[in-house]
Amino acid sequence: MSNFPGSPRTLKGGIVLLDPDKFTVMPNGVLILQYTPDTLKRTLKAKGAEEGGERSEAMRLTGPPVETITLDAEIDATDQLEFPEQNPNAAALGIFPQLAALEALLYPASATLQSNYTLAQQGTLEIMPVMAPLALFTWSSNRILPVRITDFSITEEAFDPLLNPIRAKVSLGLRVLSIDDLPFADKGGSLYMVYQQQKERLAAMQPHGTLTSLGIKGPL
Repeated sequence: MSNFPGSPRTLKGGIVLLDPDKFTVMPNGVLILQYTPDTLKRTLKAKGAEEGGERSEAMRLTGPPVETITLDAEIDATDQLEFPEQNPNAAALGIFPQLAALEALLYPASATLQSNYTLAQQGTLEIMPVMAPLALFTWSSNRILPVRITDFSITEEAFDPLLNPIRAKVSLGLRVLSIDDLPFADKGGSLYMVYQQQKERLAAMQPHGTLTSLGIKGPL
């Protein structure tokens, strides 16, 4: 049965990977969540003066809040397996490619590891840690956030006869990278500022309340 023709098309969320040097989208750097999660949990922790500090500092903010995002995404190859000739990768490997693309976000490139090993064998004294791509969590055009993946777990729920996973739930924990984490003038810092400014514009649209609505009749 076809959907009602007037129903809106639901956009998908995902992660976009930018080259850390050029800040351009990397090859195969757009990872789309197959199904839009039903829930998205966000936690904000204020950055303020430390407890026990000067009373004059109690209302001061030292930077943007630390924001974390958690979500559960489902990946399922069942529909693709109905037409194996059209989806040869799914028929041969199940959802291994999709899982690998997400897991690769936490791995330094093997070529870089090999290069660092070679440098170490040659006696190089200092080898810089591997620079990861800049990950942008995208949840509509109003939320494009530079993030770091902090938690990642996979529950594989079904398998084909060759034990390739064909259905899984992926739990992601993300930490939003603010201008306290990224250079202000770089692409990541600029995207964060756009995100914060968008919050401020939306907050300004919120209808103003009155003290009488709170049962307060006189001035504070």
